[in-house]
Amino acid sequence: MKTAVVTDSTAYIPKELREKWNIHMIPLSVIFSTETYREDIDISAEEFYEEVKQRELPTTSMPPLGEFVALFERLSKDYDAVISIHLSSGISGTYQGAVSAAEMVEGIKVFTFDSEVSAMVQGFYALEAAEMAEQGVDPEMIMARLHEIKQTSRAYFMVDDLSHLQRGGRLSSAQALIGSLLQVKPLLHFENKKIVPFEKVRTRKKALNRVVELLAEDANSGEEYRAVVIHANREAEALEWKSELEAQFPNVEFMLSYFGPVIGTHLGEGSMGMGWYKK
Repeated sequence: MKTAVVTDSTAYIPKELREKWNIHMIPLSVIFSTETYREDIDISAEEFYEEVKQRELPTTSMPPLGEFVALFERLSKDYDAVISIHLSSGISGTYQGAVSAAEMVEGIKVFTFDSEVSAMVQGFYALEAAEMAEQGVDPEMIMARLHEIKQTSRAYFMVDDLSHLQRGGRLSSAQALIGSLLQVKPLLHFENKKIVPFEKVRTRKKALNRVVELLAEDANSGEEYRAVVIHANREAEALEWKSELEAQFPNVEFMLSYFGPVIGTHLGEGSMGMGWYKK
């Protein structure tokens, strides 16, 4: 059985990896006033962070249902099945869009997967699925592995400015106000598919050190992990952190990724994150 792997642009998988593993990407968009840009197609992360310095923060939108239908129909000509992996259904309707499109397409079996997270931690699911699909593994077995990964998957991120999350409805006004008053750098994570505070930490450095402690709780078991350092327009800082982590955790394979336009709209420039799962 020939299986295609689809994910959305918020997985922020580097283009060369998407091409290597033949991962199909469907884009979400950012909307500045009346101009719509599909992320990673019409606007890069670098261009986005430059743009938001000059303009109001954009809004974001999920892919139109028709784009999912068109992609699945196109894939049905060469594949027997599709595994479609998307950002958390608690923060976007994208996953539900894939579910709806799957019911409208004939000639191909579509398996939809709610990653319950976003950014490159979501990308890990797509990479793992693509590697297995390349080996000819049945889609049911691939889905079982994705659910297995979810048991050990962790993601934490720190934002410099809570107002983006609060304005986008991803965090309550009270939480944003308290954070701003106390100059807190809150550590956030996904819980029940939503972004919620994990711990309140007073400084950026302490917040990042706390994430390292959380990784150590898992990785110090000696088992092999795959991890990613994610940044919002802070590549030099992220590379330095990744280098330190590689020296500290030889049993962890580290990648570097970024928060692109859609997730960057909600988190803001300067945000940093890390996610991992057991290989």
